[in-house]
Amino acid sequence: MRYAARRRLAVISFTAPALLGITIFFVYPLVASVFLSFTKFDLLSTPRWVGFDNYAFMFEDASLRKAVYNTAWLVAVMVPAKVLGSLLTGFLLTKYRKASGFYRTIFYLPYLAPPVAATIAFVALFKPGTGPVNAILESVGIDGPLWFNDPDLSKPSLTLLLLWGMGDLVVIFLAAMLDVPTALYEAAELDGANAWHKMRHITLPTISPVILFAVITTTIATLQYFTQAAVAASVASDQATTGGGISSTFGYPQESTFTYPLWLYVVGFRYGAMGYANALAVVLFLVAFSVTVILLRRNKAFLGGAS
Repeated sequence: MRYAARRRLAVISFTAPALLGITIFFVYPLVASVFLSFTKFDLLSTPRWVGFDNYAFMFEDASLRKAVYNTAWLVAVMVPAKVLGSLLTGFLLTKYRKASGFYRTIFYLPYLAPPVAATIAFVALFKPGTGPVNAILESVGIDGPLWFNDPDLSKPSLTLLLLWGMGDLVVIFLAAMLDVPTALYEAAELDGANAWHKMRHITLPTISPVILFAVITTTIATLQYFTQAAVAASVASDQATTGGGISSTFGYPQESTFTYPLWLYVVGFRYGAMGYANALAVVLFLVAFSVTVILLRRNKAFLGGAS
């Protein structure tokens, strides 16, 4: 009995720092946000209880509907594009034997660039009139589009920016594929399996936990898409803003890049509606949590296996 008590005490001692950190930096802010989402206040006033008014107002918020549409579009397009693009690139890199380190470095380097600097450089490359991309297209007789300045192309342009910096997932998939036992491929070849059969029945099932991890983390990151959308809109609009005016360029052009986190920021720090901003944050958390639970439960079906 005394041994069991000492063992429990040792376990508590080792896990206490982590539990303390989770309580301070996750549980307390989450509980506080849920409580504050039922209040109305700004940074200078005391919270006043308003019940479900903040949540009810979401159904009347036209800007929120636009932000939800843009974020849903980005999730529907960016997540498959990044996961499939990284998977394909990682697979191709496993086939390179010569200068493999060079190619892996080339694909990983853009990910190391700070998001703000990388976004500014990327938008400058596609800048109509001055960017080298349109200059190259014009040299071969093609009129370059407006890219980030066109409401119809701004979100696809952000997707290109995401694919440019997908080096993190490429490295993860590459490591997972190189870890697949070669004996499995040799046995499949003896049975007459071609490249597609080996990919479908050996590679994908073996790295399925990595694929699930990639889908979940990419989905959560896209739901929180903020920095690149804000910086790209500011650079494309040619407006230099600082301090409280920085949100004036959010969504350029024509609110086509106005994401859910950007609207949350505007509500809280431009309009000072902190209670409503907390309600938006709680809804975003619930959506991300629900998507994660659904993906975990449907893991086998998502990867084509039996559920």
